[in-house]
Amino acid sequence: MDLLLYTVVRALLGLIRLISLPAAARAGGLGGLLFYYLDFRHRRVALENLRLAFGSEKSESERRAIARENFRRIGENFASAAKTALMDDAALRPHLEVAGGEALREAMAGAHPTSCVVAIGHFGNFELYARSNPLAPDVPGATTYRGLDHPRLDRLMQQLRNRSGCRYYERRHEGGALRQALQSERMVLGLLVDQNAGRHGVLVPFFGHPCSTNTAPALFALRYHCHLFASICYRTSLAKWRIVYSDPIPTTTNGQPRSVEEIMTDVNRHLESAVRTDPANWFWVHRRWKYDPAKSRRSRRKPAVP
Repeated sequence: MDLLLYTVVRALLGLIRLISLPAAARAGGLGGLLFYYLDFRHRRVALENLRLAFGSEKSESERRAIARENFRRIGENFASAAKTALMDDAALRPHLEVAGGEALREAMAGAHPTSCVVAIGHFGNFELYARSNPLAPDVPGATTYRGLDHPRLDRLMQQLRNRSGCRYYERRHEGGALRQALQSERMVLGLLVDQNAGRHGVLVPFFGHPCSTNTAPALFALRYHCHLFASICYRTSLAKWRIVYSDPIPTTTNGQPRSVEEIMTDVNRHLESAVRTDPANWFWVHRRWKYDPAKSRRSRRKPAVP
């Protein structure tokens, strides 16, 4: 099965290599629409998430329209991610705009420059975060990932990702290497924060509901005295994206560290604002609120800084 999947993916990549980025996006969008009608399970998850997020703010028909467009966008983004991974910076430049990086550059140009942590989410063509470092090539970009269960596909995925110049650390096995790198050099570390974190997260609001949230951005920022930002990838038109960096998110108050819960509440506010700006741009098909707050032990104690 591993070999079959690998062969199919390699064949698809070969086809994508031959067509333009807009053509790849259109083809992916058609595939996404097909899955909207065929993938009942994920369609139901998306609709339930939209109901939890918007409730009476949007009618059922509006939520269904968002879900349908979201599936189309997901297909478009996956095909676009495969194509953009094969493109060099010069070819990608007309399709990608970066805004707000000035605040990040200023934060790292102070008297005592340190690394920056950027909280990111599954917005738009999120693989482009690795191509948007506003400090490149002066300061390397880095992120974490979870390896795929299929070894051949995992190697292929990393070969594509490594073309970006971003450093990738496998979160289950290379945490020590990442911490050592943060201690010895400056970097811009992007961390995905918009998936359910289970018992390992802290419960903070997201669209008014308690949501188990990954604490890594706050913990790394506090432990290594990093500046903290959020970043969103917006789709501006077919095969065009705009990545926006936020202003710094405070990690201290009057010289004292803020709590992890306070910091991650601010991060979630940034993500929620981005979802409201373009609801179809977010990844609605994962269960963001599936963790039961009543079973959370982590919510009743402060997490330790690593």
